[in-house]
Amino acid sequence: MQEPLTQETLDEIAEAEIEEPSERVLTDHEAEEAYSDASFRVIYQSNNYFLPQIHDLINNRQVLNLRPEYQRRLRWSTKQRSLLIESLLLNIPIPPIFLYESDLARYEVMDGQQRLNAIHQYLENDFALTGLEKLTYLTGRRYKALPPKVRRGLDRASLSAIVLLHETRGDESDPYVVRRLVFERLNTGGRPLNPQEIRNSLFRGPFNDMIVELARNNTFCRIFNIPPYTETDLNEYYENPARQKNRLYRTMADCQIVLRFFALLNDDDIRGSMRSILDRCMTKHQNVTDDLLQDYRQGFISVIEGCHKIYDREAFLLPVSEKGTRRISIALYDANMVALYRRKARINDLVQKRDQIRFKIGELLRTKLALLTAKANTAQSIKDRIAEVGRVFDSVS
Repeated sequence: MQEPLTQETLDEIAEAEIEEPSERVLTDHEAEEAYSDASFRVIYQSNNYFLPQIHDLINNRQVLNLRPEYQRRLRWSTKQRSLLIESLLLNIPIPPIFLYESDLARYEVMDGQQRLNAIHQYLENDFALTGLEKLTYLTGRRYKALPPKVRRGLDRASLSAIVLLHETRGDESDPYVVRRLVFERLNTGGRPLNPQEIRNSLFRGPFNDMIVELARNNTFCRIFNIPPYTETDLNEYYENPARQKNRLYRTMADCQIVLRFFALLNDDDIRGSMRSILDRCMTKHQNVTDDLLQDYRQGFISVIEGCHKIYDREAFLLPVSEKGTRRISIALYDANMVALYRRKARINDLVQKRDQIRFKIGELLRTKLALLTAKANTAQSIKDRIAEVGRVFDSVS
């Protein structure tokens, strides 16, 4: 039996402290001039929306984008969504949502995605109320099954919104700086974003889009037990129920696993903590060319398929534990993927010699298990295990 992959396994290397550069202290006069000349200004307005208005805005996708690329994947349980509906029925104040006017009268959700989605899903009759604490007599009721007076009470409930207007000014060299700054400040409370959700929030662009795309690769999903993407309509609002229950998908750990491959391709980039390695990789590829993206995409696909052909159902699995279970080692994934990429011209030949490779990797796991698991947590150990697996590949040539 294969154990589920845990977040602890993914965060194998602790984050190193980063020393911030010191800046010259300005005089009061200089500070006042700098403040007066600052081009960065946030201009906003406050609005209130009745719940049916919210429902209509979400259905009219031309007006409100509920799922901009910097938002996390949906993580609220049915109980959490039900408690929000109960709070609205009880007229308990709900924190405001934050919208960004990306174009005139077109809005992106910066904060409040989970609340908006819960309201929309309930008004769409997608779930029945459960886990209520005060209005327990409504347990099991969908929106259309609510008593008429209760339904009218919910329809007159409202949610406040703070809208950052299109006139908001930021850095001309970075048109998304305002959104990133506000998003960071908004997400200091509540359920904190994990490191990969933060990367997805701050490093938007073609490279991040490619990572999300590759996390949908059928072979990758098969190896990591992620429900496959078989839907014909993968629009931005759709959430597959089976994937919502999958820990890797729900926490964006699937995207983190894909990112690790690109972050470790060159030994010179392997330094510091894993978090810093991954962050640097995202920064480095902010302005990546289309040609390099295509090379990366083809390289990842050929390597993940090569690993699957070599190891079949044994891909990246550690030996059976004392409990009789097996788990995937992200460290073993790193080593095999990068070592095979560095020999991508020979993938077909290595696939033909898969029996020899599997035997020798088995021997390596018996003699150097610590190196091939999270127990070896340094940048040097990452390089060493990539080299060890590489030597196995070379030995069967």
